[in-house]
Amino acid sequence: MPTSPYRDIHVVINPASGGNAPILNTLSDVFAQHGVNWDVSITHTAGDATRLAEEAVKKGADLVAGYGGDGTQMEVVAGLRGTGVPLGLLPGGTGNAMAFELGIPRDLRAATELLCQSSKTTLLDLAEAAGNTFMLRAYTGPKPEYVASREEKDRLGILAYPLATLRVLKNLEPTIYRLSIDGKETFEASGLSCFVFNAGASGGIPMSLPEVSACDGLLDVYIINDKPPSTPELIGHLFGNHEGHYNHWRCSSVSIETESPETLWLDGEVKGTTPCTIRVHPQAIRVVTP
Repeated sequence: MPTSPYRDIHVVINPASGGNAPILNTLSDVFAQHGVNWDVSITHTAGDATRLAEEAVKKGADLVAGYGGDGTQMEVVAGLRGTGVPLGLLPGGTGNAMAFELGIPRDLRAATELLCQSSKTTLLDLAEAAGNTFMLRAYTGPKPEYVASREEKDRLGILAYPLATLRVLKNLEPTIYRLSIDGKETFEASGLSCFVFNAGASGGIPMSLPEVSACDGLLDVYIINDKPPSTPELIGHLFGNHEGHYNHWRCSSVSIETESPETLWLDGEVKGTTPCTIRVHPQAIRVVTP
């Protein structure tokens, strides 16, 4: 007899995630125990996860799960937005920040069991920039060669992120940011980078951003100031000592202009350049949670 609150579960799998983990064996074992009808699709290139999630909804899936990192989850969410079909998070990446924020197990078997046992869903805000939906954060400035590479993440795991953060911050150059907050107030400030957070988690790195919530209908905008930080200050910033290092605004939309085009990152993926406008969509997706 089926024991899952969901009848038909579709899993979009990023095969580049998870190393040599036995993904299909684990899914088959857990879903069989709970009498779930299930199917999978495999991504090959950027954008596939969005298309595959849309197709799964059209075929009648009442839950679509993404197996992969935050970039994969971002694409799946874009395919589910507005459908009413909830998202299941099966963490297969290095950081898995949204899973960390929501208390979802990072172990595949435990996360799959959660999909079959939990009838609870949490409504999360989503954000949009340059025609792209994202869950976690947008930021400007870092050049692709300084961020954590696939090889670094495979070799170092979660440690690749703080090491890359130190490298990125050491190589940022100040620029002038012009922000329009909710289309009403305009601010100009010099800074090394601009971050726009929808959610505050950073994949297990113990950063302290208690003011950021993915459920409050607001974005949190930060400009990291242009004072060149020392290495101890950078380490302190990673572990929550942000005093004197940023300006902060809270809003539902922000338009960002810079002196020259800056790379725009959404949930760890390059998605264009400034100028850009970022908006929040309150309570836009349901996610299965403990």
